[in-house]
Amino acid sequence: MKAQLLCFSAVMFCAAPALAISNDEVRAALEQRFKGDRTGACIAAGVIDDGTIATAYYCADPNSQRPYDEHTAFEIGSVTKTMTAALLAEFIARGEVALGDPIAKLLPPGTPVPSFNGREITIADIVTHTSGLPAVPATYRPPDINNPYAGASERDLLDALAATRLTREPGSKWEYSNFAVIVLSYALAKRSGKDYETLLRERLLVPLGMNETYVAQRPSQVHLAQGHLPNGTPAVPWDFHPDMAGVGGVRATLPDMLRYLEGQLGTRSSAVAPALEQTQKQVASVDGHRMGMNWNLFTRNGHTRISHEGGTGGYSSFAGFDRTAKRAVVLLSDTALTASGGLGSLGAHLLDPSIVVGGPHVVATADAKLIDALVGKYRLRGGLGVELRHTAGHLAIQADGQPEFEMGYDSVGDFYPLKFDALLRPKRKADGTYTFTWFQGGAVLEAERIGQPAAVASKWTPTEAQLADYIGDYPLMPNFGLRVSATGAKLFVQGTNQRSIEFVSVERDVFIAESVSAEIDFERDAGGKVVSLTLKQRGQTLRGERR
Repeated sequence: MKAQLLCFSAVMFCAAPALAISNDEVRAALEQRFKGDRTGACIAAGVIDDGTIATAYYCADPNSQRPYDEHTAFEIGSVTKTMTAALLAEFIARGEVALGDPIAKLLPPGTPVPSFNGREITIADIVTHTSGLPAVPATYRPPDINNPYAGASERDLLDALAATRLTREPGSKWEYSNFAVIVLSYALAKRSGKDYETLLRERLLVPLGMNETYVAQRPSQVHLAQGHLPNGTPAVPWDFHPDMAGVGGVRATLPDMLRYLEGQLGTRSSAVAPALEQTQKQVASVDGHRMGMNWNLFTRNGHTRISHEGGTGGYSSFAGFDRTAKRAVVLLSDTALTASGGLGSLGAHLLDPSIVVGGPHVVATADAKLIDALVGKYRLRGGLGVELRHTAGHLAIQADGQPEFEMGYDSVGDFYPLKFDALLRPKRKADGTYTFTWFQGGAVLEAERIGQPAAVASKWTPTEAQLADYIGDYPLMPNFGLRVSATGAKLFVQGTNQRSIEFVSVERDVFIAESVSAEIDFERDAGGKVVSLTLKQRGQTLRGERR
């Protein structure tokens, strides 16, 4: 884990709790995170704790309860990739291929596959997101952005693969790629002579007793939850080519996903158990990402947690487990939450309650000064031009060739379009000016300002005596806090068991560390004494009183 996660990476994965969790505790965690959340999301949650199963259903809006039950299915999005990995592990166990083989060996003969300076893309590169293939094919233009994979044909895939030119050696850099897993899904289906759904049912779903999980062939007793955009607008389900659904096309009920995680824990006996265990073993560690076969691996205090999040146009999901602690968590939502952080922090909290879950993202009013500081023209990574404007008391955004959209603002300090699922997170620089990070469709794009930013007030430069006002310890949560110190005219902040990081002042009582995308705001009492601080980092906020 890289150092830029100043606080939250330090507490993300700790020792597992000793007591089995209850239904009420699961519901309480859902309520803490989502009560009154601006998205109105409904969540189905299940926790396996040393053989005990606890479940809960919760809706952020008490006036919008939805009739979900054990036969309600949700799109699980990219958690599907872990099932595709299990199918691959079956092929490997049968001796048909190995992780080190080129992906071309698994594809139909003659399929053109790009390489870089003679280095071919291996199967291991595909399942660790190090293949060098982009997130989506550069040439693909979905006919319906609300159902982006529905129009993709076999010809589209093969043409895109042939047209792709790698810019680096496979295995050298981590970059999440749906394109790569589509290639794998297609390859497994073609090799087996069966469509992906049939292959999945025969080799994974039936052995685990997952009789209500499907791609397109919905069991008669199962009903699909209506998906939603974060503004509450209904969203259409996503459709996939029969051989390409392994990237994100599975729909599943909560009980079936709990059976899947019992299989991952090794507590549900099945013929596919060895393949599931194989997917959990580390295959690569690149750019701070430790990867199994389409699983993310995190180790802390001797516990390895294995997880994956998912999201489609109207749904979100999380699946994670800790084999040592015999604990697993599944979260399924009827709302697209990817842009606003997904379900990862809630899933981590349910795996380990010592992890702070965070609160709801409620509608708030942005300070006019913040809006004015953001106004200007930018270019997103990838080249798209964007302009931000202050219009009728709110922030508006307009991308090149697109209409203008009004932005809302929430309690964690993020702006969001009212008409579609995306997020604009302001990022303050050490000189007091602002840029932002744009989140949409799983992409995280940094914005570069074009031209001069709005004028800012003269920067406040504290003296050594003034820095002394902030020195002290600030507990933020059990077993984690910040220690603030000063050396000469520099302020340093150190998280528990973390390295010390310099923060620079941008105004009185406000300090920034650009390297870790963090801001600390100090608070004073009526007498002017510093009594607490608030840490703002990556969409999360923690407050601690001075000790």
